[in-house]
Amino acid sequence: MPNDAPSNLPPVLRPDAPPVHSLDELAARFGEGVRGDTADVALAGLTLATADLRPGDVFVAVHGANRHGAEFASAAAAKGAVAIVTDAAGADRAAASGLPVVIVDDPRGLLGELSAWVYGTGRDDDLPILFAPTGTNGKTSVVHLLEGILGQLGVTTGLSSTAERHIAGQVIVSRLTTPEAYEMHALLALMRERGVEAVAVEVSAQALSRRRVDGLVFDVAGFTNLTHDHLDDYADMREYFEAKLPLFLPDRSRRAVVCLDSAAGTEVVARSEVPTVTVGTPAIAVDAAAAAAADWVVEILDERQDGTEFRLASRDGRSLTTVVPVIGRHMAANAGLSIVMILEGGFAWERLVAALDGGRIDAYLPGRTELVSGARGPAVYVDFGHSPDAFEKTLAAVRRVTPGKVLMLFGADGDRDATKRHDMGRAGAEGSDILVITDHHPRFEDTDSIRATLIEGARHARPDADIREFSPPERAIIEAVALVGDGDAILWAGPGHQDYRDIRGVRTPYSARELARRALKAAGWPVPDPHWPVPYPPED
Repeated sequence: MPNDAPSNLPPVLRPDAPPVHSLDELAARFGEGVRGDTADVALAGLTLATADLRPGDVFVAVHGANRHGAEFASAAAAKGAVAIVTDAAGADRAAASGLPVVIVDDPRGLLGELSAWVYGTGRDDDLPILFAPTGTNGKTSVVHLLEGILGQLGVTTGLSSTAERHIAGQVIVSRLTTPEAYEMHALLALMRERGVEAVAVEVSAQALSRRRVDGLVFDVAGFTNLTHDHLDDYADMREYFEAKLPLFLPDRSRRAVVCLDSAAGTEVVARSEVPTVTVGTPAIAVDAAAAAAADWVVEILDERQDGTEFRLASRDGRSLTTVVPVIGRHMAANAGLSIVMILEGGFAWERLVAALDGGRIDAYLPGRTELVSGARGPAVYVDFGHSPDAFEKTLAAVRRVTPGKVLMLFGADGDRDATKRHDMGRAGAEGSDILVITDHHPRFEDTDSIRATLIEGARHARPDADIREFSPPERAIIEAVALVGDGDAILWAGPGHQDYRDIRGVRTPYSARELARRALKAAGWPVPDPHWPVPYPPED
């Protein structure tokens, strides 16, 4: 249920001084009926979740999968709610709380518009420039690259990604890839209050399907790629693809930049109803000719352990050369997309050239092919990739900068898209010299069964592969480090930036980055000091 938000999640961020509205105004603007007295009731915010509720809030009670949110109206009243917004089915139960009730036809469908009105963050309000990348892989990298480049231009930035929320330099751990609508609008209002000039928001297919970005119009939408994922949420790849397309309609975005490296990019361009510019990276594109014919082309110049150098050139003769500070041609593609999105957002090309040409992009991408090892010993990369396509691209990138063996370590999500597990095993086996299968987020699924499916896919693809199985991952990384040496590399895919594992509904403290660092140190290799939060007690 939306009102059962776990108490260990980070808090919802809100503006210190939100616009002042009355319940009478809300009822007149959105209501189809009213129960109780709405006069002289001021509202300070709104929420779907009693765990997020603050005194002065309106509690929006929606019909969940199993229960109606109106059942929690009395709990909302006890926490200081001033009114309930719900549908006719929940009106009687909501009225029993003693609070005034505004009845609407579809409270879930209205949430974005209602939130935009409460926080003053709608289409016609004064907002920062909004950037919105979507796609299967690369969304998080793009928002962090957008933030980094904008920072190099001297712009005060905000960010909302799978990994983190940033507000003018303040960093907060994320709750969802894309926040619920009421949280998203409150966050934007707070960013505006703190002088943020541009915001990068990661927009998932689920965010569009579940209406988490309703009420927002982005200045520039971006499309990275479409690959096999999320078939636990969508019936097939066509339905998954269709779920992303609303972002490219005028009620969601004003302009778009589309990467042509996956086959879906061409269809996104054909169906986009806003002005659209294209970017392509022929070195990794499914159709190299289509990518080479894009408005902007990314040319890979050099690949090193400390980054990937590329040239971004347009058909009208403009170009710049820079370095993205992570390995992988796909990361250069993400950087090229980010630069063109900023250009389409109204920033002058000359500013981008002055900041980037001949230099490096100053961006930190948490858990995205993140090098956590030291100057000697095996290179250890921790990555958030959890799809076959991400595995293939990242393993290839690691291979190109590694003189020795490549070991891959990964597990799979429990209670999520199981149809990709064989392909995950295949990609891991085909791209590595040693494959180590372990656990990830088991949730309520049997870990032995998950590992067995991954190994089955790997064995089918490469019967002669060197495949090891270790559980739990705390042991797996120690065993993996023992299997490699100086000049070799480990790619630990899946956990990335995350600081927990979901085990039977409990968020258990866990950091792959820190576990890798400690395993290297125990094996006698030098390691850098961590620059990430560590969810463990200090080392003895």
